[in-house]
Amino acid sequence: MATMSQCQRQRLPCFSLVAKDLLDLEKHFEFYGAYHSNPANVVIHSLFIWPIFYTSLILCHFTTPIFFLPAWLGGEVLALDLGFVFVVMLGLFYVSMDRKAGSLAAVLCILCWIGSGCLASQLGFSLAWKVVLAAQLLCWTAQILGHLLFEKRAPALLDNLVETLLTAPFFVLLEVLKNICGYEPYPGFHASVKVKIEDA
Repeated sequence: MATMSQCQRQRLPCFSLVAKDLLDLEKHFEFYGAYHSNPANVVIHSLFIWPIFYTSLILCHFTTPIFFLPAWLGGEVLALDLGFVFVVMLGLFYVSMDRKAGSLAAVLCILCWIGSGCLASQLGFSLAWKVVLAAQLLCWTAQILGHLLFEKRAPALLDNLVETLLTAPFFVLLEVLKNICGYEPYPGFHASVKVKIEDA
């Protein structure tokens, strides 16, 4: 495998290294876990991260459709839009990091897209944006308060906005799966992440 120094000498992007870093679940979860160690804050995020994702998708259904679905596939309500493209790419990203939990997260993403589309068609844009705004304000306020009151530190998005927004739904799901059934992407995953957080 090419090293970083070799990549720099060749002045070519080492896509294998970039991909490995991008899909390094342990590294990403370490970053997330460093900001979410207090149980109360973890619960707050478990309750409010997915609603943020869901309500964000509502507005995507008012963008210009890329492709109209046939009626038997819900074409009267749903159309392939930018939200669908984003959901598919995000789902593939999650599956690439962990097949089992990532597949579940990908299914949840698709279900959120379908559900948000149905809600958007019922509300209409004039009401939908108000619902989205209210939900986003509530959810973000709860999370910020969780960090200030329980973690005693600023949210992770202030250090890495893109990574936080893209990975938060998946990591919340991993936390829930760990607490409910002790799930780990591989044996020793959580122990390894904990050690890295403590050593940081």
